[in-house]
Amino acid sequence: MNRIKEALVVSAVLRSWKIILRNWDWVFLIVLTIGIRLFASAPEAVELYYSQGVYPAYSGLLRSILNWLPLSLGDLLYGVLAFMGIGKAVTTIRRLSKGNLHKENWLAGLRKFCFIGLTVYLVFNISWGLNYNRLGIGSQLALQPTVVDAEELDSLTAGLLHKTNSYSIQIDTTAIIQFKNKAKLFSSAAAEVNNASFRYPFLKGNLGAVKPSLYSYLGNYLGFQGYYNPFTGEGQVNTTIPVFLQPFVATHEIAHQLGYAKESEANFVGFLVCKEAKDPLFRYAAYLDMYLYAHAILYQVDSTRANQLRLQRSAQVQLDIQTLKSFYQQYQNPIEELVMQGYDYFLRANEQPQGTQSYSQVLRWLMAWVRKNGWEAL
Repeated sequence: MNRIKEALVVSAVLRSWKIILRNWDWVFLIVLTIGIRLFASAPEAVELYYSQGVYPAYSGLLRSILNWLPLSLGDLLYGVLAFMGIGKAVTTIRRLSKGNLHKENWLAGLRKFCFIGLTVYLVFNISWGLNYNRLGIGSQLALQPTVVDAEELDSLTAGLLHKTNSYSIQIDTTAIIQFKNKAKLFSSAAAEVNNASFRYPFLKGNLGAVKPSLYSYLGNYLGFQGYYNPFTGEGQVNTTIPVFLQPFVATHEIAHQLGYAKESEANFVGFLVCKEAKDPLFRYAAYLDMYLYAHAILYQVDSTRANQLRLQRSAQVQLDIQTLKSFYQQYQNPIEELVMQGYDYFLRANEQPQGTQSYSQVLRWLMAWVRKNGWEAL
């Protein structure tokens, strides 16, 4: 009887190993995915071994390889994938209409879809996505971002408006025209980040590969000013948006390249870079962007006070805000809402429970900065 039991156990083990060997690729992906999730649950380890270890070396090498390419390889790859997806969808619809799709086809398709999904998830996390789980800028600057109360929000909005007004008078036509040359814009953004790294050593890195997005006009309909491609390490800037915003968008994308994945942190890093930039347009772009976040939230809290501050805008600030509103109004469409909803889910799934509102969470970082260093540091 014991021999029979032993034989059954051995037989079961052998069958299990045959199944594992036959599906070794699935086993590898699943084990690696579990390992990634366990590693991601330890922010201190992610910060030390990945964000300050593996990632800077890997991403720096990637940028060195792709920096020479004037076009965005990431944009090209996304374009190819979009065409392939459309082609596959058309083929599936045709086969479905002819009754050529059976249960086996659907199961094989689902299996392939899951396999590709797992692969993309792993590549995404290994190449950049683990940065969502790092300690980040709060640990590096010893900041504790908390809720901004109404009084602080009022003072913060007024302070940002004062700075925005003061820098607006330093901007002339020549300053705007020079950044219509995108090579100049991106080289200046990298130079400003490099200068900031002397004040904040954690911003030091191998910079480059910030490029105009090939889909800038499409981006206006989809609602994006720029984006980071985690698979190629390139930062894409929508170069059709008003020029007075582009310097801050460029530094925001560089912050993503440096491993600040969360949108509020990338905004705050961009602000730290721009607030002491040599070029006044960088300072103006950052303060204008921060002011718009603050004023929008203040309006929800106290519309009367928000309207009072609106009247204190300089003529140039008022003109630029109107230009920005008019620019986006011409591209409003229902598809943008769907895209933003999908992006909202993506952010929530990556350690940003506020979704698309994560961008405005930069105000918590600004207020934490002021609490630590005083209002003169704003």
